[in-house]
Amino acid sequence: MPELRYDPLRQCWVSIAMERGMRPSDFFKPIDETSRGGFCPFCQGNEHVTPPEVYALRPDGSPPDGPGWELRVVTSKFRALAMEGDLNRETEGVFEKMNGFGVHEVVIETPQHDLGMADYPLEQLEEIIRAYLTRLIELEKEPRFRYIMISKNHGGAAGATLAHSHSQLLAAPIIPPAVSTELDAAREYYRQKGKCLLCDVIKQELEAEERIVSQNDDLMTVAPFASQVPFELLITFKKHQHTFAQITKSQVTSLAWALKDTLTRLKLTLKDPAYNLAFHIAPNTNAQLPSGNWTTLEMDFHWHLEVIPRLIQIHGFERGMGFYVNFTPPEEAASYLREAGPPDVSGSAL
Repeated sequence: MPELRYDPLRQCWVSIAMERGMRPSDFFKPIDETSRGGFCPFCQGNEHVTPPEVYALRPDGSPPDGPGWELRVVTSKFRALAMEGDLNRETEGVFEKMNGFGVHEVVIETPQHDLGMADYPLEQLEEIIRAYLTRLIELEKEPRFRYIMISKNHGGAAGATLAHSHSQLLAAPIIPPAVSTELDAAREYYRQKGKCLLCDVIKQELEAEERIVSQNDDLMTVAPFASQVPFELLITFKKHQHTFAQITKSQVTSLAWALKDTLTRLKLTLKDPAYNLAFHIAPNTNAQLPSGNWTTLEMDFHWHLEVIPRLIQIHGFERGMGFYVNFTPPEEAASYLREAGPPDVSGSAL
């Protein structure tokens, strides 16, 4: 019989269809067409077709915007937001609008065209995390940016338009609704119980064990209790930390291990599925946030990463009601992923 489960962080209900129990092989698909050949603007030697780099890792000391790099960050050529003019917020009756003010950057993670994030050595993943951190700290200096989103689309079904592995940063004058919902839930839980909601979730998952996929000393990967889609995963630090900007050098290494481990297990179990990866971090505390709304932010919000495999299509039922049906119980998903490993990554799972 299906089971309705409530997600206290995202504040929504999910139907876990226990009887269907879709296995990994039920989701296998042909090789993604985005991996086919053709001209690639992100490959080494084609730097002239991208906007100028704003950050790069160049061990050989080579000049900007030419070969010799291991990682580049450039402004997106197809910007969702642009750093031009002012916000100019105004209303039209019940509607509200403002200029698309912000920054949209692309992190070209490697010069190698055919590698995915799961394929990188740990050292490369650490450099990518450090690039995210460097750009986040720089972008948060602008008080008009309320939120900086770090995300990645892997595969055409997840929205990637180029096969060459890359991720994106979007600095916006608004806080995304999905993050706002989590912030509100975390704040209200702290108001009522004086504790962090995600810390309590982590404690309960560590005690139950059945949905944990892997862990190291700092982080854990878990299939959420109310997973909205099959094989959805949450990566989080076990100890409370409210923003990615707080991460230490040793934690960068731990996070690289967790990413490598998690994405490798997904690749092995589901034959390299398309997925979205999103960092859910705290808003920019340098921004002009609503007064009084964020006084407990450091105590109540616990930053984390979501990995959403794109194995199924979202239909009218989900769109119309915001109500998801998941045909692979998270307990089964976690079991399949545990069986895939441990992958060959340095560091030891507990």
